[in-house]
Amino acid sequence: MPASERIPAGRVMPGEETVTAGGGPAGRSAAGQVAGGRTGDGRGDGQGGGPDGQANGGGSDGAPGGVSDSGNGSADGGISARAAGRPGQLTADVLTHGELTVRGQVREASNAVLYCTITHEDVSGTCVYKPVAGERPLWDFPDGTLAQREVAAYELSRATGWDLVPTTVLRDGPYGQGMVQEWIEAAPEGAELLALVEGEEPGPGWKPVGFAEVGEGRTALLVHADDERLRRLAVLDAVINNGDRKGGHLLPADGGRLYAIDHGVTFNAEDKLRTLLWGWAGEPLTEEAREVLGRLATALEEGAPLAARLAGLITAAELAALRARVADLLRTGVHPHPGGDWPPIPWPPV
Repeated sequence: MPASERIPAGRVMPGEETVTAGGGPAGRSAAGQVAGGRTGDGRGDGQGGGPDGQANGGGSDGAPGGVSDSGNGSADGGISARAAGRPGQLTADVLTHGELTVRGQVREASNAVLYCTITHEDVSGTCVYKPVAGERPLWDFPDGTLAQREVAAYELSRATGWDLVPTTVLRDGPYGQGMVQEWIEAAPEGAELLALVEGEEPGPGWKPVGFAEVGEGRTALLVHADDERLRRLAVLDAVINNGDRKGGHLLPADGGRLYAIDHGVTFNAEDKLRTLLWGWAGEPLTEEAREVLGRLATALEEGAPLAARLAGLITAAELAALRARVADLLRTGVHPHPGGDWPPIPWPPV
């Protein structure tokens, strides 16, 4: 493979202070406590900032605005002896009924993302809580909430059997209703999935995405791994119409697992697919993918349990468009090409 610059995968973005706990003044409104500012085009992790437009980390002491310092994970309030240490150990029941304690805030996210511990009966672990009060409405996603779309993406992922999205539920929390998702710690030595390489062709085992300006008049070829996990994710993204698939949303975990996060801008009725995973565009879908799509088509029929759950999370028009996308993928039998009315690649790629 040509000389390359690895693009990091995981929740930790370059220059990002990941989790901090700090004290904002008590008695503020939920919207003020969880507010976050929008960055770039407001897509960051798919969600906007708080209703009052306060910048992320807006506490007067530089700590996250209004996130109380409720402990540091020690025995006086932290994870219990039987902590959930492996991905997938926090079930939907634990996430739905467990006691949430806010420990800090993920900094530099484009919305309010709170890092929490959760305890239910004798199981504890860590999770992400994104309250609806911390969402800033997006002009092209006027209906429902971004938290509901995150849960809908989990439901679709679960229905495929690929389980690419961590367990995610919709529930009330300290700052009102929001999505709660199991925290996935990216493996420190996970496989390289994305890179910027010199030259005009990718090396063996890589798929080209496109050329990118990297400064000082230089360009590099953006590539992703020819990896079956990424290929499954490319199919899932096409199904859910993901408008923001970046490298920082990919979490390689222990045991060779791959998880994908941040699905707030999904399920639009219009074509919004924007992703780094275009390397298979126009190629035939795998037999496995066609079988999965066939099962999804049945599961999305009117009156089916999955369709009923999704009807409570996205609009009727979005549900109809979802069915149409699945049918179109089955009809064409190929990975989709980028559309012409929407920037096909998110930038920066992380």
